[in-house]
Amino acid sequence: MEKEHVKSAGNKAAGKAKEKAGEAMDDKSLEAKGKYQQAKGEAQEAVGDTKDAIKKATK
Repeated sequence: MEKEHVKSAGNKAAGKAKEKAGEAMDDKSLEAKGKYQQAKGEAQEAVGDTKDAIKKATK
């Protein structure tokens, strides 16, 4: 498992928390930041998956 997987999980969880806090406080900016952070986590996960696949293929 690449460190990107760990980072992605953190970003997705933090982003979800920001999104929900933004919804609860009717803060569209915070909600948008949360969605952005979740997307960043998804991208990091894809990078980690790609690195894992490359390592597996080159063994």
